[in-house]
Amino acid sequence: MISLDEAVTARLESHGERFEVLVDPDAALAIKRGEFDGDLEEVIAAEDVFENASRGDRPAETALEDVFGTTDPMEIIPEVIKKGEIQITAEQRREMQEQKHRQLINRITRNAVNPQMDDAPHPPERIESALEETDFKIDPMEPVENQVDDALEALRPVIPIRFDTVKVAVHLPADYAGSGQAKVREFGDLDREEWQPDGSWIGVVEFPAGMQNDFYDLVNEVSSGNAETEIIADEDDLNTR
Repeated sequence: MISLDEAVTARLESHGERFEVLVDPDAALAIKRGEFDGDLEEVIAAEDVFENASRGDRPAETALEDVFGTTDPMEIIPEVIKKGEIQITAEQRREMQEQKHRQLINRITRNAVNPQMDDAPHPPERIESALEETDFKIDPMEPVENQVDDALEALRPVIPIRFDTVKVAVHLPADYAGSGQAKVREFGDLDREEWQPDGSWIGVVEFPAGMQNDFYDLVNEVSSGNAETEIIADEDDLNTR
C-alpha cells in the first residue's frame, strides 16, 4: 500500500450516495484508461471504500450492494476510479507537477542529443533552462511518456535537439572481461559480442544517446580505465580504439 500523503481521492456519486477511495494518482489514471496491469493493493492507501475519506466515514453496506452489487472493497475500488472523478488538492497538484517535471527532464536528458555538437548529450541543466523559455506546461494528470513529444516540439525552436540511440563497441582486456562484460551488457541492448582467443571480450551495446557519459564512466570503472571504446555506424565493424 501507499501512504496517505501519496494518495489522491477518486470520487463517484451515484444513486444519491457518494463513494470515495484513496489511490496513487498515476495508477488511478492507468485504471481509468484500462491500462493498469499491476497489483491493486500496492497502489491504494486503504483497502476500504468511504463516504467521506477525509473524515473516515463509510457508506452503508446496503448502498454498496445497490450500486456495485458487492461489498468487497477490492472489487468496488476500480469501479469508483473508472466511473468517478479524481480529486486533487492544489498542494497535491503542485507536488505532482514537480515530480513529473523532474521525470520529464530525466527522460529527455537520457534520450536526447545535440545534433549540432556531434550528437553530444545535453546536460539536464540545459534541458531545464530551455524548457523554462517555452510555454510548455507539464500536466500532472498525464503520464510523462505521453508528454515527451510535446515537450520536444516546444524545445526545438530553443535548442538543437533530437532523440537518438547510439551503438558503442567495447573491448575489455582479459583481466576485466569476466565481471566487466556482465555489467556492460546490462547497460543497454547487447547487439553482438565476441570472445577473443586471448580471453578479452568485445561487445556492441545500444542505448539512448544521452547516456553516453554514464556508459563511459561504467566502462572505465569495470576496466580500471583499460577498456577501448568506439561509436560505430556499421554493426559489422567491431574495431575499437
